[in-house]
Amino acid sequence: MPTAAKLIGGLFFAALAWFTSGLIIPLLPEGTPTKLFAEGNLLIGLVAGWTVMGPRAGEGLRTAIGGGLTTAASMVFWALLVYSIMQMVKLSMRKSYDDPFQAVVGVFEIALDYGQLIVVPSVIGTLVVGGILGGWLTELAARRWP
Repeated sequence: MPTAAKLIGGLFFAALAWFTSGLIIPLLPEGTPTKLFAEGNLLIGLVAGWTVMGPRAGEGLRTAIGGGLTTAASMVFWALLVYSIMQMVKLSMRKSYDDPFQAVVGVFEIALDYGQLIVVPSVIGTLVVGGILGGWLTELAARRWP
């Protein structure tokens, strides 16, 4: 059921994902296609804010901060998974894998490589501060518009 907290959480974390995408694009290897990168992450942030943060709102500030950090972490997890699967499919179309098991293992290897690229203070700091702020704002929305 839609609530103000879910809406605020979804919108805030969508904005956070879009902003963080701008920080990540320069870190990607040369030639990496980034045409819809920010928009894809925006969608992931919207869904994460709505489904992860929104339902946790209204349970107190401590829970809101924890929920915001959890939502930021879930955005990173889902983005890494989605982009790793997309890259694996591209590689499998080029016959880079001998069997399906290698392709599944390849998803995790690609996710690990992408994860290592984004472990920089600017990205981590933005996600942590943004997660805390997003949890707090979602909590405020739940209190104001129950």
